[in-house]
Amino acid sequence: MPREKSCGAVVFRRDRTTRYLLLKYGAGHWDLVKGHGKRHEREEETVLRELREETGIAEARFIPGFRKEISYFYKRRAATIHKTVVYYLIETPREEVVLSDEHVAYLWLPFPEAVKTVTFRNSRDVLEEAHRLLKERHIIADS
Repeated sequence: MPREKSCGAVVFRRDRTTRYLLLKYGAGHWDLVKGHGKRHEREEETVLRELREETGIAEARFIPGFRKEISYFYKRRAATIHKTVVYYLIETPREEVVLSDEHVAYLWLPFPEAVKTVTFRNSRDVLEEAHRLLKERHIIADS
């Protein structure tokens, strides 16, 4: 069975409240930033490159201690693909987003709205885990 690996991030920013970045893909679903790594690229390098390519955001800081791996299957042509995605947690001060042609829209949402908007359950789980870690470490105070 063919395998794929991508790396992505739960991206958040703080001003008066904490907001999470969601991207709307051309197929219609809302999800987190993610993309395929290049040969000899470390996971963190893939995350930063994909963030820059998909959103124009270059100012980003990893929150240490968050690395969440998910797996799922999908069909491409006649093949079933086993996909693994590794997510990190990133803070940015930047609100402006410049979308790549892979996406049709973006939203910065507070956690309750973000978790309702994300299309796929495994992405919701990653978002919930990231939010919980930020609260436990007192990096954010709001819900």
